[in-house]
Amino acid sequence: MFLSVFDVFKIGVGPSSSHTMGPMSAANRFLDLLLSDEWPRPSTGAHVAAIKVSLHGSLAHTGIGHGTGRAVVLGLMGEHPDQVDPDKMDAIIDGVERSGRVTPPGHPAYWFQPKIDLIFDKKVPLPGHANGMAFSAYDKDERLLVKRIYYSVGGGFVVTDTELEQMRAKKKSAAGSARIPFPFATAKQMLEMAERSGLTIAQMKRANEESHMSRAELDAGLDRLWEAMNGCIDRGLKNDGIMPGGLKVRRRARQIHDKLQEEWRSNRINPLLANDWLSVYAMAVNEENAAGGRVVTAPTNGAAGVVPATIRYYLHFHEDADQHGIRDYLLTAAAVGGIIKHNASISGAEVGCQGEVGSAAAMAAAGLAAVMGGTPEQIENAAEIALEHHLGMTCDPIAGLVQVPCIERNALGAVKAVTAASLAIKGDGQHFVPLDACIETMRQTGYDMSEKYKETSTGGLAVNVVEC
Repeated sequence: MFLSVFDVFKIGVGPSSSHTMGPMSAANRFLDLLLSDEWPRPSTGAHVAAIKVSLHGSLAHTGIGHGTGRAVVLGLMGEHPDQVDPDKMDAIIDGVERSGRVTPPGHPAYWFQPKIDLIFDKKVPLPGHANGMAFSAYDKDERLLVKRIYYSVGGGFVVTDTELEQMRAKKKSAAGSARIPFPFATAKQMLEMAERSGLTIAQMKRANEESHMSRAELDAGLDRLWEAMNGCIDRGLKNDGIMPGGLKVRRRARQIHDKLQEEWRSNRINPLLANDWLSVYAMAVNEENAAGGRVVTAPTNGAAGVVPATIRYYLHFHEDADQHGIRDYLLTAAAVGGIIKHNASISGAEVGCQGEVGSAAAMAAAGLAAVMGGTPEQIENAAEIALEHHLGMTCDPIAGLVQVPCIERNALGAVKAVTAASLAIKGDGQHFVPLDACIETMRQTGYDMSEKYKETSTGGLAVNVVEC
């Protein structure tokens, strides 16, 4: 099993990897399909003149709050999550709404009126996944030419219905990948390979990555990820005001940061200092995400603050912190994130927030334990502690916005990650619950969880706060 660090961590825009980045990428894929020979052309020589899109399941229920419709429009205009300029998005969407057409580069203009041709279908879920969408292309006489179903399966990953079935078949297969030196698919296999090889988890992950790219390319890519994460923290600490969406939630990271800076300069004793810095770093990221800014999925946008916050904490409070340590942190975190995604899910719409912030906390705990000198066993223990204490966490964003409780939840996830790493480092790596058992428990819990607690905003805080 191989999932690249650059699949686990992807640069994109907020507010949601599954509800924003995924649909934008699905639109990109549909445009590529229209230019390809992968669909049968009618003998009449009809050409695509119009596009229609329907959103289903969680995408329909919370898509407005997550900016899903906006993402589809941007994607159909040829914009990509990692390249779109957040400052130009409103103007692009306004142009489509006024003209009733999308004009992606390299394509003819297609008729697409968002208010008519973009349907939020809350009644008919698609069978493959909670985040389903259907893209259809028609000729000038409104005859259907081609239709594709895509699923946004978390973390910005998008697959067709056929690819989803292939993914699930591969998960059931015990076959490993011969293309990488350390094809671990479970935490148990990871520990066994580490013991046999004498390598750290980061070193094994590096070896896997370097079977596909050079060391220089890998290091440059890791440095770009941290640069984007760090830049997101800095922007979040500087920006102020009300976040979009209608809840009128005010940004708080800047104000908290200013108070912490004042305490730092005055040398006042603060017994919660580390927790306060962790929290403000995480909140800064998720306030930027909620505002549609540039973020890094870690492993999702809704959980994007946990990993950057713990890295910034590492740089702030550990004297031996350096760039090499950040790279090892990201490689270790990605190894754990890949195992979780492979054996369970990182999608809030599939397993609740335990799959988002819970996974992020496990990844962050593992990364931090690694740079603190932890053994592979201690690192696995740190990940297990962090994930175990997020089991059962629901995903119930108020008004479908990634604001309440998501922003504070990242802060608490970062605090749990650091605590888990500290507890694990103080032990010998031996512990009662294996990480693999915890991951399987998370998968089963998500399967049993009511749909109203899985990113549909039809239960929990999303209902009770409004009713109160």
